[in-house]
Amino acid sequence: MSSPRVHATPTDLAAIDIGSNSFRLEIGQISPGRYKRVDYLKETVRLGAGLDADGMLTEDAVERGLACLARFTQRLAGLPKGQVRAVATQTLREARNRDLFLARAQTVLGHPIEVISGREEARLIYAGVARLQPSAQHRLVIDIGGRSTEMILGHGRTPLRAESFQVGSVSLSMRFFPDGRFSEQAFRNAQVAAGAEFEEALAPFARKHWHESLGSSGTAGAVSQLLQASGITDGAITPEGLRWCMAQCLKAGRADRLSLPGLKDDRRAVLGGGLAILYTLATHFGIDALQPAKGALRQGVIFDLDEQRAASAGRSTGAAGHDMRDASVRDLQQRFEVDTAQAKRVEAVAAALYTPLAGTDPDPHRHLGWACALHEIGMMVSHHDHHRHSAYLLSHVDAAGFSQSQQRRLAELVLAQRGGLRKVEQQLVDPDFALQVLCLRLAIIHCHARQPVPAGTTSLKLKDNVAVLSVPGDWADSHPRTLYLLNEEVGVWDKSGVTRLQVRS
Repeated sequence: MSSPRVHATPTDLAAIDIGSNSFRLEIGQISPGRYKRVDYLKETVRLGAGLDADGMLTEDAVERGLACLARFTQRLAGLPKGQVRAVATQTLREARNRDLFLARAQTVLGHPIEVISGREEARLIYAGVARLQPSAQHRLVIDIGGRSTEMILGHGRTPLRAESFQVGSVSLSMRFFPDGRFSEQAFRNAQVAAGAEFEEALAPFARKHWHESLGSSGTAGAVSQLLQASGITDGAITPEGLRWCMAQCLKAGRADRLSLPGLKDDRRAVLGGGLAILYTLATHFGIDALQPAKGALRQGVIFDLDEQRAASAGRSTGAAGHDMRDASVRDLQQRFEVDTAQAKRVEAVAAALYTPLAGTDPDPHRHLGWACALHEIGMMVSHHDHHRHSAYLLSHVDAAGFSQSQQRRLAELVLAQRGGLRKVEQQLVDPDFALQVLCLRLAIIHCHARQPVPAGTTSLKLKDNVAVLSVPGDWADSHPRTLYLLNEEVGVWDKSGVTRLQVRS
């Protein structure tokens, strides 16, 4: 794979899709009512095939992935961090050694990599399809990846239900078609296994809920091209067409003997599993014709990145902007009956302390704000140790727009909001994380009475790992309980060995 280096522009946005079968890089430009692809690169990496029986990525698979990302990096030269977003899907959701891979991969790529949940992957897939192939119909969108399959019901640009199932073309092919051998029994067994995964979806995704069906990304696109090139259909994936495909596989006996128009070499090894999933979906959900979709995950990532950038710009200019993560935070506050007035008080104080000391990158500011907004969601479980309940919920809840790594960061912040700091001592090595924790804890102390805190009540300065919190003398005299808690906080940070805290009035 090679691609000429093209001069990057401020309007270029890039998405890297680190999939179980293929890695993809797309660079695009968004203008009102229009999307323009600037460049697209794809490599078959088979990362998912590199998961061993213990759920560990083999070194061979890791090296294939790193080599591909190194080539992508050449094409990304000149694009700043804010214009690039990399996401990883099912294989890295499963891999037990994913953090080791991510550390190496992010060094090679030069950009952070977000491991996204199955539902978040489904939401982004629908975003790509809905923008590039708009429709007023209720629709079913299906994306069969290497180790997972996403199903989404939607109307217009709104996903109404999105689910991810742990079955894909790579995993099913490895299990039921080892060494690329085809048999009738293997197809039957593969369809039973796929049907077991999809059984819980029979009611919510039933035919009565949608009027048209679309197949996104690799498997659906490959089978559509095969059927069209062979003159079986016009590209629509039908039950009859799938039966014809399976018959050709049985006739050949092995994947390496398949010779069909439109079938690319990199699809041979995973065709059996893909056909079994498609046929199971067609028969179980009443899909007469699955049409190939124009959009996919990578475009959804670009559209989502564009909205995040617009929302960040809106915050600095006062203009309106939409970021799905803000909506998710509001939904979580409502679901867990958060005291939003208290959350706003804590956020205002934390921001006043943090902003003068932090850099210009908007992401850390926003993460601190979200942590303030959600630090008490664990109260719904129990007031006792609510910070631990909050952290658990933030680590595991489905929150549209957030990657798993972003949720883990929020969870670590809210876990550190009270008590000792040993539980996050590894994270405190990051100076910005330590500063965020300090500002969050100090803000919660200032707002402990759950009453408004006048602006300018306190200020924070940081020099040589010593944080100096200044409070007016008259305020300290009139708030002895808050001053007591602040002095107790001094002892907590003394024990941390990371930053010393001093309180001056």
